[in-house]
Amino acid sequence: MNYLKIGKASELSGRDRKLYRALEILPGVLSWSTLLLLFIFSYIYPVWVAFFIIAFDVYWLLLVVYLGIHLISSYYKIKENTAINWREKLKNLKPQALTRTDHETGETISINLSVDDIIHLVIFPIALESLEVIRTSIKAIADSAYSSDNMIILLSIEERGGVELKERAEIVKKEYEKYFRNFIITIHPDGLVGELKGKGANQSWGAEVIKKDLIDKENIDYDKIIVSVFDIDTIIYPDYFYCLTYRFLTTENPYRASYQPIPVYHNNVWQAPFFARVAASSNTFWQMMQQIRQEKLATYSSHSMTWRALVEVGLWSKTMVSEDSRIFWHCFCYYNGDYRVEPLYYPVSMDVTMDNTAWQTAKNLYKQQRRWGWGVENIPYLIFNAKDRWSKMPKGKVISRIFVQLYGFHSWATNALIIGVIGWMPMLLGGDRFNSTVLSTNLPFVTRTLMIIAMSGLVLSAILSTILLPPKPKKYGFFKHAGMLLQWIVLPISIIIFGSIPGLDSQTRLMFGKYLGFFVTPKSR
Repeated sequence: MNYLKIGKASELSGRDRKLYRALEILPGVLSWSTLLLLFIFSYIYPVWVAFFIIAFDVYWLLLVVYLGIHLISSYYKIKENTAINWREKLKNLKPQALTRTDHETGETISINLSVDDIIHLVIFPIALESLEVIRTSIKAIADSAYSSDNMIILLSIEERGGVELKERAEIVKKEYEKYFRNFIITIHPDGLVGELKGKGANQSWGAEVIKKDLIDKENIDYDKIIVSVFDIDTIIYPDYFYCLTYRFLTTENPYRASYQPIPVYHNNVWQAPFFARVAASSNTFWQMMQQIRQEKLATYSSHSMTWRALVEVGLWSKTMVSEDSRIFWHCFCYYNGDYRVEPLYYPVSMDVTMDNTAWQTAKNLYKQQRRWGWGVENIPYLIFNAKDRWSKMPKGKVISRIFVQLYGFHSWATNALIIGVIGWMPMLLGGDRFNSTVLSTNLPFVTRTLMIIAMSGLVLSAILSTILLPPKPKKYGFFKHAGMLLQWIVLPISIIIFGSIPGLDSQTRLMFGKYLGFFVTPKSR
C-alpha cells in the first residue's frame, strides 16, 4: 500500500483504517471540546471562564500586534520585489551550477543551467469558466513577453463542461498559441473510477497526457522544467516568470522546494460585494503573514514547483479536495522532511467570489471557505505518514509541523467564536453566583478595552487593503473608495460567518466521515 497516496480512511483497511479514522476525528474533537467545555464551565465555574476569557483576550491582543508586524514586513518585501526589474536581473544572471540529490540512491547530481535552459509548463485546470476568464489569464502570460521558446501552456478542461467549454479553449488557443512553445488542450474524462470530481484529478490527467505526448516524446530534461499550476482566474503580474526563474536558479537546493506567490483578489474587487472583499483581503493578509513565517508555509492555490519533484511523487492526488496543499505534504513526507516552500513575495491577481446576487455570493463564499477549511484533511495524512516514516524524518521538524497544523485549524474554528460568543456566556449563564461579583462588572469593560486596542489590526488591514487596491474604474466615485475603507467594520462578524463557522463545519464533517466534494467557485466579473 502506498500510504503517500491516501485520500481518506475508507481507502484503508484493518488497523490502518481505524488509526487513520481516529486521526480524522481528532481536529473536530479538539475544536468542539474547547467550545463545549467553555460553554458548560460558564455555568458551573463562571469565574474560571471569566479569567480565561480575559487571558485569551490578552493573548489575542498580543497576537494581533505580532501578526501586524509580520504583515507590515511582508508588505514592504512585496513593494520591494515588485519594484525590481526582474527581466534585467535575469538577463545578467550567469549560468548556475545547481545540485540535486537523487532520492533513491542519495547521489548528488550536478546540473549546469542557464536562463535559456529553463522551460515553464503552466497548467490551467478548467471546469465551467467563461471565455473572458480564460482569455484574460492567458493574455497576461502572453503580454509578459517571457521567451516563447520556453513557455508551454496546458488547458486541462473537464469533459462535463461540454462542447461549449472546448470551443472556448480552442478560441483562446487560436488567439495566443503563437506566443508559446506549445499550446495544448486536454480533456479530462468525466466519471473515472477512483477519482474525486475536482481540480486535482483534472490537472493530474493533463500532466499525464503532456508527460507522455510531449515531454517524454521529445526527451525534454525533467531538471529543466518548472511547472506552475494556476487557478483559471489567475492573472500574473508582468514579471512573475522572470522572478520565479531567478529565484529557482539562485536559491539553495531548488529541487526540494515549491515556490509560492501571494494571491491578491483584484480582478473584480471593485465590483464584488463588500463582505466578499473583506473575506478575500483577509485571506491575502494571512498569506502575506505566512510568507514571513516560512516554517508555517504550505502551498496554496496557484503555485510553482519542479517537474522533477512532481513526477517523483506521482503527480497530484486524484481523490483530494485540498490538492494544492496536499502536494506539499506529499513531497514533505516523500522526501522525509527535506522539502519546503520558498516565499516569492510577489503577487498574482485572482477573483473575489461574486455572483449575480448578494445572497448567492454569500452562499458561494461560505462554500469556498468551507472548502479551504477542508485542508484539515491533511492533518491525519501528515501524522499517519510521519508515524510510518518516523525513523527517516527530522523529528523536531515533523513535530513542529504537526503542531502548527493542529493549532492553525483549531484557531480557525474556535478563536472568533470564543471572543464573539463564549466571552458573554459567564454573564448569561453564571447567574447570581457570578453576576453579584466585582469580576462580572469588570469583565465587559476589560474585554471591550482589550478588543478596542486590538482593533488597531483592523485599521492596519483597512489601510493596507486600500494601498494595495488596483486603480479605481472611472465609473466609480468617491463614495466607492470610501466604502473600501468602511467595509472593514464588518470584519468581526465576517471572521465568524465566513471563518470560524465554515472551518468548524469542515472539521465536523471530517469527524463524522461525511467527506466533502470539490466545490468549483463560480467566476463572475
